[in-house]
Amino acid sequence: MELGISGIEKNNIINIMRSLGYISRERSGEEFSFIRPFGRSGYPRFHIFIRFDRGKKAIFNLHLDQKKPIYSGSRAHSAEYDGFLVEEEMDRIKKHISS
Repeated sequence: MELGISGIEKNNIINIMRSLGYISRERSGEEFSFIRPFGRSGYPRFHIFIRFDRGKKAIFNLHLDQKKPIYSGSRAHSAEYDGFLVEEEMDRIKKHISS
């Protein structure tokens, strides 16, 4: 699920996501990656990529990783890009940012 939110400073995104319970994974150029596991094994977990458009618009791309990749070296996994849990989490993020 993808969502654009205006008015977010790039240098504040790590603090914003930490306050939502996300852990910073990596930064690749202009894209940030965060996870929020809710299982003891680290899965299932929410995984979000955030990139910044020109100006101060942040593009959030959220999905739910159901399990870790089966094959070593593979990035393929069982993920949900929409559905109730993903929509609910995106709403939680929007409410937190707008408050």
